[in-house]
Amino acid sequence: MEIMLAIVVVAAMIFFGALISMGNERQRRAIDNLREQVVQWSIQDLRIKHEKLSRDIYIDDPLGWLNKVAGKSCGRNLSLQVIESFEFPRVLLCATDNGDEKIIFTPHSPGEIRSMKRAKQNRLDKFIDQNPLLSLPRGAIRYECSVLNNGLAFDLELPLAWKELTGIDGGEMNIIWIYFVS
Repeated sequence: MEIMLAIVVVAAMIFFGALISMGNERQRRAIDNLREQVVQWSIQDLRIKHEKLSRDIYIDDPLGWLNKVAGKSCGRNLSLQVIESFEFPRVLLCATDNGDEKIIFTPHSPGEIRSMKRAKQNRLDKFIDQNPLLSLPRGAIRYECSVLNNGLAFDLELPLAWKELTGIDGGEMNIIWIYFVS
């Protein structure tokens, strides 16, 4: 009799455990589904806001905008002055107000720059093309500027400011890298 009671109790525990497990699995799937719907709604909401912003984007002072972006990323006011721009690879060379530091703005990541440097170049090309990106020191201090650290409209403002500052169409740019050469 005790054995029968023990078997019934164990069977009941297994049965209730299975019911709880199935209920937990259903809840997990429901929560995952809800989370996915919230993510999709958020993405769509951001797309709508982004599209609405894209119609109203205008930059009065591109150099002031660049100073603001660099200041947010670097944590200090740089008071930039444009020195020169290059079309390939795309580079905007600036200097601080007092001329102590030279700063390179480019959409090219450190990995892309390494690939460019590794590409075999004719020795005469080095003298013809004086692009500062190709002579960038290995340990140069760098910062990445994107929508994440410069606001929702950054990727809309960047091509406009780039065109105004360099005279070259920026195309699809959504990230810019800052390299300190000094």
